[in-house]
Amino acid sequence: MTYPVKDTLVWCEIPVTDMKEGCAFYSAVFDSEMEIEEGGPNPVSFFPKQSENDVAGHIYPGKPASNGEGITAHLHAPDTLEATVGRAQKAGAAIIGPIIDMPFGRFQYAIDPFGNSLGIFSMSK
Repeated sequence: MTYPVKDTLVWCEIPVTDMKEGCAFYSAVFDSEMEIEEGGPNPVSFFPKQSENDVAGHIYPGKPASNGEGITAHLHAPDTLEATVGRAQKAGAAIIGPIIDMPFGRFQYAIDPFGNSLGIFSMSK
């Protein structure tokens, strides 16, 4: 049976304990300015994406799982994996283990400054 939708994941919400610090961290990781938007019931800051139909997500004020024990959000590196991981580490992420090679790409585990588990991912070309 063919799965009826293109992407299983449709959105990702990552809790941060401080929105300004969260925007600064993820802006550094993505090398793209993220701004706090106050228009909804809670402030959010959206991850960069190319078009309105792309899968993405946002950060929001919340309580992350402790010590990376929650789910792992895999985020696409906007340039090389090494450059993105370097920016994440410089901005305060803890890098976990070596780069992992897969047939379809490479990724590196990290814990953001708020305790969220991340996979920084680069697809094969």
